[in-house]
Amino acid sequence: MRALLPYLPILFAAALTIFTVVDIALIERSRVRGLPKIGWILISIVLVVIGPVLWFLLGRERLERNSGGSFGPRPRRGPTAPDDDPEFLGQLGRETAQEKRIRELEERLREIDDDDTSK
Repeated sequence: MRALLPYLPILFAAALTIFTVVDIALIERSRVRGLPKIGWILISIVLVVIGPVLWFLLGRERLERNSGGSFGPRPRRGPTAPDDDPEFLGQLGRETAQEKRIRELEERLREIDDDDTSK
């Protein structure tokens, strides 16, 4: 047992590096912050203990507890209903204005047709 004691820090560093590289490779791209996955893998391999610590502190987006109490992805931040979405409301306004212009043009065409048929 004492023979393994000097190698314990090396074994720990190797296990931590392997665990970190596997974690980086398997995590969704949307949960990686700061650098691309390959950058974090290289940092974790080159900076043996510091790289994995940086990955878990800075590079990996943490899972938060959802309303059910279990861990899950961070809830999507944004409008929850169409009437809360400014882009959707703007699109409605554009469509309404476009429909109004179409009605006005149709009315003008009817007036022109009426003028032509009365002559």
